[in-house]
Amino acid sequence: MNKLNPVVEAVTNRIIERSKPGRTAYLDLIARARDAGVNRPTLSCGNLAHGFAASGDDKAAIRGGKAMNIGIITAYNDMLSAHQPYGRYPEQIKMWAREKGATAQVAGGVPAMCDGVTQGQLSMELSLFSRDNIAMGAAIGLSHGMFEGALLLGLCDKIVPGLLIGALRFGHLPMILIPAGPMPSGLANKEKQRVRQLYAEGKVGREELLEAEAASYHGAGTCTFYGTANSNQMMMEMMGLHMPGSSFCNPGTKLRQELTRAATHRITEIGWEGSDYRPFGQCVDEKAIVNAVVGLLATGGSTNHVLHLPAIARAAGIIIDWQDMDELSSVVPLIARVYPNGAGDVNYFAAAGGMPFVIRELVESGLAHDDIMTVYGGGLSAGAREPRMDGEALVWDAAPAASGDDSILRGVADPFRPDGGMRLVQGNLGRGTFKTSAVDEERWTIEAPARVFSDQNEVLAAFKAGELDRDVVVVVRFQGPAANGMPELHKLTPPLGVLQDKGFKVALVTDGRMSGASGKVPAAIHISPEAVKGGPLAKLRDGDIVRLCAHRGSLEALVDAGEWNAREDAKQPPAEPGVGRELFAIMRHFADEAEKGGSAMLAEAGL
Repeated sequence: MNKLNPVVEAVTNRIIERSKPGRTAYLDLIARARDAGVNRPTLSCGNLAHGFAASGDDKAAIRGGKAMNIGIITAYNDMLSAHQPYGRYPEQIKMWAREKGATAQVAGGVPAMCDGVTQGQLSMELSLFSRDNIAMGAAIGLSHGMFEGALLLGLCDKIVPGLLIGALRFGHLPMILIPAGPMPSGLANKEKQRVRQLYAEGKVGREELLEAEAASYHGAGTCTFYGTANSNQMMMEMMGLHMPGSSFCNPGTKLRQELTRAATHRITEIGWEGSDYRPFGQCVDEKAIVNAVVGLLATGGSTNHVLHLPAIARAAGIIIDWQDMDELSSVVPLIARVYPNGAGDVNYFAAAGGMPFVIRELVESGLAHDDIMTVYGGGLSAGAREPRMDGEALVWDAAPAASGDDSILRGVADPFRPDGGMRLVQGNLGRGTFKTSAVDEERWTIEAPARVFSDQNEVLAAFKAGELDRDVVVVVRFQGPAANGMPELHKLTPPLGVLQDKGFKVALVTDGRMSGASGKVPAAIHISPEAVKGGPLAKLRDGDIVRLCAHRGSLEALVDAGEWNAREDAKQPPAEPGVGRELFAIMRHFADEAEKGGSAMLAEAGL
């Protein structure tokens, strides 16, 4: 391994120093939980009897307390394609645990909300807070003290971060995350994008659009584009929390099954009774978090993780911020272009070398920390291996020496861009994120009059009325965690793309989320502080000149300071109840800022 990059080293050391009080308290917490917490030997006979009453053939082993009992936290449901494959996993895991003399029980289920289904609907306002709900659900399942290890079954946007946050409160237990993989590739992404834009222009109807979408999202597994769900899987590999190379193996294959079997066997080997104890809370340390950021930047992953990573880190007593990410972005090259940042989807990415190739490149170039505690043993470089079936046996090969397709995946020496394509922009409008990796550099600076909205549907109405056919910075405020739960605003992507294709200078500025689906349109998202909490977006008025510049990292309203300071803040329009949003009022009330993760519970928990 080459010497660690000096910027990566400096940022890591700063995070370690900044986090010392919280991290020390966290490690003390999990040490006490291991020695004197709630676990099977401390349960009363009545407690224990309740815990094994329905465990069938495993009852004697669980009652005897001599074998590891593995808790399964599952996000299974059969409405969502990504989580449908998990239906039979508990049954299989129990069988594979017995092969190692262990037992397993489903400790609990957690919600698995899909942004793809709720996108553009009022129910999207529950999405971000579902992460806190998932964390609480995971904690409830593990709180029974019946388990000496855990397997976490979850894939998508808020599910993996939520599982991590909840699991980290039981960081004395060894744990492994088990993916289920992406669906096979369907309709070509360029064609799907073309039909969506034609629909936005009124040139095709709903039936044609539905046919294209159904041909794209067509079977079991995660969506194949490189959004938040598949970025989750990348991060778990960069943190050493998956079995090597297991992220992007399709569901329903023998290889997928054997990777899950290997994870089940491995969890029995890293418990506290053996010589290779690997507590989850020590696996997720400052270096592992930095590795996740580095992987996100190197692969052009979802901007949603600039919210999720600070929240995950806080659960482990670690503090990171957007400045850390911005500095890492300046030295981490973009070595992958996966749709929507490129033509090929995650299946093509995996075929080109995938995560084994990425890990090898980042470790050998000194951009990622090799010296982390992984679930599989060895450092991160031990994860740079590609799984395959050799007859009936699962084997791992070294990462390929060269990319199988340099239009999708390249080495660090020949990147697509010299930087990670995720910029911190800041100024008198607050702090936000600009994902440059999918935006042509000629559009990195936009200066135009603002048109201010409080709802994405208002933007669509103005677009259809022709009111946006000009150079414009579209501002959508009151979309942050405290305002309405911070929904993603994907409805805006097609119309803004149409305006840009007409030759207009267009940008989006919002305190809401947009993820990688903002695509080719320049966008400053997650603006913090948010408008409803007195953030400066509340002072913007139609016609104000706004300048967004990724080159300079700036976001400014070009308004006279005296006039600006004299303005009263705009008020958020009242929200109507419906789709359960009213039940989340307490979460909106306690939500903290986006840069800290947009969580409703972490600050109240003292984290």
